Amino acid sequence: MTVPRTQDRMTHDIFLPEETIALRQRARAAVATHLAPVAREIGAREESADSFPWQAFRGLASEGLFAVPFEGVEHPMLGVCTVAEEIAYESSSMAGVYDGQCILVPATLAFAQPALRDRLVPDLVSGEQAFAFATTEPETSSDLTASRLQTWAEETPDGFVVNGRKRWITNSVVAGWVSILVRAGRDGDRAHMLLIDLSSPGVRIGTPDLKMGHRGQITADIILEDVHVPRENLLGEQGRGMAVALTALVRGRIGIGAAGVGVAQAALDLAVHRLQTREVFGRPLGAMQHWQFVMAHRATEIECARSLYQKAAMLLDRGDQTAEPEAAMAKAYGTRLANDLVREAIQVHGALGFSRQVGETGESVRLEEMYRDAKILEIFEGANELQQWIVARRLIGRDITG
Repeated sequence: MTVPRTQDRMTHDIFLPEETIALRQRARAAVATHLAPVAREIGAREESADSFPWQAFRGLASEGLFAVPFEGVEHPMLGVCTVAEEIAYESSSMAGVYDGQCILVPATLAFAQPALRDRLVPDLVSGEQAFAFATTEPETSSDLTASRLQTWAEETPDGFVVNGRKRWITNSVVAGWVSILVRAGRDGDRAHMLLIDLSSPGVRIGTPDLKMGHRGQITADIILEDVHVPRENLLGEQGRGMAVALTALVRGRIGIGAAGVGVAQAALDLAVHRLQTREVFGRPLGAMQHWQFVMAHRATEIECARSLYQKAAMLLDRGDQTAEPEAAMAKAYGTRLANDLVREAIQVHGALGFSRQVGETGESVRLEEMYRDAKILEIFEGANELQQWIVARRLIGRDITG
């Protein structure tokens, strides 16, 4: 169901660059053309290698949205986050796909040797090939201490041999390449970031995970058995892979914060429309002061969450690589808000909000899908508890917080 956007009459982008305002309009039009017609199918179908949303993926790429990190704009991070918000408004899981393809992987490709980067970027930008980013393992996720990694790389005269397993890896079932964090030696205390061709001998992709939500963001294990990686595929300096990974993750957290804003905005718009059109006791549901105050509070929070991710992105675009507290705030605040607002939008809609579809009439407001999708936003790219700890360390001091 399409409802009016409250953002268009409530938000004034007085601080945004003109290029970003124009990009938002371009992204919104691309989403309406290529994603909206298939978004509900993407959100409902079970994960499999065959169900990867290539149609929407390549459609968005065809409109230039995958080129934003590379096209020489003044504010590329702000640009990709703005696109992520617009995609998430229609499909949170596709925003997760976009985050991997256009935020995490490009951040690591910045550390690649120029010849390799120049060879791969055209396929990424065109959507011809999907890319993956892999740090998480079965026994480590938010804690990426090198000594906890069980995927390791032994150095050879011409590169590395990699063994191990990565888990919950977005796009892995269809990706051609993966940026992967590995331990430097089986018992080392440092890490490398490598770029691995997933068609290499010894690479196996596991069965797709069956998840509660984000079904368009298909994940699966990557298993590596004696996989040879050429030395030129090292990203950044040897033994400094954690720095490369964290550079990407800080950016990814801002992107997920932006996605949270997109989900929250969609939920608010659905709730407001229902409050305007549903009558109870002879008057619109929106005449009840309770819901007036709740929605006013949530609209204020969306404005705060949007400003947070925009500020964090702007800091990175200006060359400030210490935007960690702002990134953590943006991620935790935006994703918590998404969950709160979807839950309240369901309450406003009552049984209709709880239903996937009304059997007799076919009515659906997609809130069931949004509720399933929203929860993962608080978990991946660093759980929100970790984000609070990051803020607390800067606020109180690492000597006290640890």
